[in-house]
Formats: sequence, C-alpha cells, structure tokens
Amino acid sequence: MIPSAFAYERAESVEQALALLQASGGEAKWLAGGHSLLPLMKLRLSTPPKLIDISRIPELRGVARVGDRLVIGALTTHRELAAHPLIREQLPALADAARQVGDLQVRNRGTLGGNLAHADTASDLPAVAVSLGAELLVVTPDGDVVLPAEEFFLGPLVTAMPENGLLKAVSFPVPPGHTRGVYEKFPHPASGYAVAGVAVTAGVNADGVVDYIRVGVTGAADAAYRAKAVEDALAGRAPTQEALREAAARAADDGVIAGDAFASEEYRRHLCTVLAERALRRALA
Repeated sequence: MIPSAFAYERAESVEQALALLQASGGEAKWLAGGHSLLPLMKLRLSTPPKLIDISRIPELRGVARVGDRLVIGALTTHRELAAHPLIREQLPALADAARQVGDLQVRNRGTLGGNLAHADTASDLPAVAVSLGAELLVVTPDGDVVLPAEEFFLGPLVTAMPENGLLKAVSFPVPPGHTRGVYEKFPHPASGYAVAGVAVTAGVNADGVVDYIRVGVTGAADAAYRAKAVEDALAGRAPTQEALREAAARAADDGVIAGDAFASEEYRRHLCTVLAERALRRALA
C-alpha cells in the first residue's frame, strides 16, 4: 500500500501547469483532490514519475452563468456543487448527484474535473454530464479544445482527453425553467459507488405533455451513456404511470450493459429500469 517514488511540483497557473507537463514528457499526472489517483498509486496500478498539484490554480475555480450555459470550474468540489445556489437552481440534477457522491470527506476534497477526467464507470456525475449535453473545456499548449460529454467517456478510466491537456471547466446548457432535474442510484454498500445510476431532467408544457427530457445512465456499462430510447419513448406524451413504465423499460437499450463481481448484467438491466422509473416519477411529479 505504498506508492512508487515520485516527484512533486505545485503549479500556480494554467500556463505553468502545462509547461511542467511538457517538461515531464507528458508522463506526469495532475493532482487536484486526489481521491481517485492516490488509491491507484498506493496499489501501484498507477506509477507516475511526477505529480503536478493544480489545486491552487484560481483559473480552475468559479461558477458563472454565460449566456444560456452555466460554466463550472474544474476544481469545484462535490460539496460546492451540491450547495451552490446557481447550481441548485439551474442544474438541480447535478446538485442532486453531487450530494450522493461518496462520503463527506470525498465530497469536501473531490472535484468535478477529477471525477469526469478519471472516468470511473461507477462515478455519479458523468450521468448528468451526458444527459444534459455538457461540454468539457480543455486547455492545451496548442489552444483550447471543446469536448462534448457524450463523446468524452470511451471506457473504464479511458477518455478523449488530449494527453497534453488540462480540464479547465465544464459548460452545461441550462434547461428550461419549467423542468426539474434529479438523480437516482443504487449504491454499493461499502464504497458508495453507483452499481447503477440514472439522471433525469424533464418537464411538461401547458398541454400536459413532456416537451423536454434528458436521461443519462452510469454504472451499468463500460461508460456513461445518454438513454435516448427513454427520451424518445416519453417525448410528446402525457407522463402517465403507464407511459413512465414503458419509457423506463428502455433505460438499458443505449448501453452495452456489463456484469462484474458486484452485479450481473441481468441485475444491472433491472436496476436501470427501476431507477429510471423512480427518477422519471420524481422529475415529472
């Protein structure tokens, strides 16, 4: 449980961080909250020769409304995501998911950027990111890169992040004001990770039919995915109990559902349906 030897440097700016990464030949790892990286290092599943501490870079913090989007700094902690007034009001699904991450210590130190960039298949926040069409704003020595969340998560701990990139912020479209966002998950009893989790943001118009719906699933497949089959099954319909059940039954259709030591493929498919129905009921209550 002791990591291999490594060097440590602290960056005070984005420019310095990128320069330090280049100087390491791209072999260094970013250190923010550390709750994902350090356990891997202790098990020697990750052996970076250098850690670059980015936790005190001011450009990576902050929450701001920019046009029709909410831009959230990569270093925003889960605790801040759950409590920030703008996020609770305009991205309630994100606040709901952040409130359910890990334990108090993890929520106090773990960050939005670290959670998404680590891309654990059982992480909570990717479900919200893919459901709402978030964009990851990445800085590289060659310029800024914008990565859609739906194209970012490629597999377990694998993303589309450029090797020389630093995640600066995440930009979320703000859903219409008449919608409600929620997150439901079945947590592993020891770790709190999602055996499966479903994020829903939805609303009905004046005619009583669903005119906005976005659904994301995490924990059930090799990567978080948008459950478009659920959206298509419910869009334009009144949210009756029958309609919600029929739509929820499609929650596993858009992902390659995986079984492992914690849950079989069949059980995860069942969880996707159950959690999707719960989330739809809450969002459209």
